[in-house]
Amino acid sequence: MSHKLTGNVLPLFLLLGLCFAALPVRAQEANGGFSDPAAIRVLLAGEMETTLSSRMSGTLSELSAKMGQQAEQGSVLARFDCREGAARAKVAAAELAMARQNLAAKKNLRRLQAAGDLEVAMAATEVQRAEGARSMAETENSYCSVEAPFSGEIAKVHVKPFQTVQAGTPLFDMVSDGPLKVRLNVPSALLPRLENGMAVEVDIRETGKTYTAHVSAINARVDAVAQSIELEAKLDDAYPELVAGMSGVARLPVLYDH
Repeated sequence: MSHKLTGNVLPLFLLLGLCFAALPVRAQEANGGFSDPAAIRVLLAGEMETTLSSRMSGTLSELSAKMGQQAEQGSVLARFDCREGAARAKVAAAELAMARQNLAAKKNLRRLQAAGDLEVAMAATEVQRAEGARSMAETENSYCSVEAPFSGEIAKVHVKPFQTVQAGTPLFDMVSDGPLKVRLNVPSALLPRLENGMAVEVDIRETGKTYTAHVSAINARVDAVAQSIELEAKLDDAYPELVAGMSGVARLPVLYDH
């Protein structure tokens, strides 16, 4: 009986010993590979990030943007086949010209007492309607070109050349140029000691280097569940080796004050 108990308990103790031996490693992994318990996990993000979506339904006739490509503000990233839209714009322009001619004729007839005020008013209304139709056609036609809203890089391309898409379909993800933002969450108990301009040291895992940043924004609302508050800090310079999405840890002076 005693021999059986010893045989069953010994493997259990060995298993527990292995689990406890792995705990420090897992704790370090949960902290991003850094051993400092006061370090706060951070994520790098662009000053501006957006997903450009199609503003019209149609077929892509040109797709010039590629993942990782640098794009200047206003540069054309894609074009739609808008021959039908261009034809509608011509029709709208012709209808407007006809409505204006009709209004001019009604006004001349009114001066000759051959037309009434109501006819003139109706002709003027037709001109307004035609102007609205032309404006709508021109606006829809302007959606044929997809332009970069700011200077930056293409982070992702969601579509393929000659693909037919619906309005609202994501086309590109863009990240702006310039110094990146550092996003982090700190315990809300530190809120009274947080202030804009506070220095932050940021260790980035992917580069193994330390960078300096300063707090640029403090969220106006505390996360009641996590008891934390979100901060944004801006890196002091634009480092070419850093890209949005990298992660690491940050150290704030208030975490070391006693």
